Amino acid sequence: MSSQLEKQPMGVFGNLFGGKNQKEETEKKVVPWIPLTSLDQLKGIEQKSSAKTQVIFKHSTSCGISRMVMNMFNSNYDLNENQLDLYYLDLQAYRDVSNETGYHFQIIHQSPQLLVIRNGVVVTHASHGAIAEIDLQKYI
Repeated sequence: MSSQLEKQPMGVFGNLFGGKNQKEETEKKVVPWIPLTSLDQLKGIEQKSSAKTQVIFKHSTSCGISRMVMNMFNSNYDLNENQLDLYYLDLQAYRDVSNETGYHFQIIHQSPQLLVIRNGVVVTHASHGAIAEIDLQKYI
């Protein structure tokens, strides 16, 4: 009988403390991140932006606000990888790439920060909570 009890749903507490049903797990979105890890990629991003929108998300892995904004961005992201290229930049691990991104695209560094690039230039950018206000659909 104890095995039957273990298999039964745990009710409210099961959902609150980690119990998830299979449907919730299969519906989880996967954001098509491309790791931005080298300086060479910046020139490629600039070139590719003439044909397809390029987006860079600069993320500080040690910052709670950056983590919160990243989670919010991930949960609200509703585009597919054919619509734009989405780069993830861990600015602590790749500080030189982060610095060069600011110089290359003429944007003052902030964290977290989202840059939208078309035709070689940043057409919009935002940091912190303002990232959620950018409608990426407008730049496709």
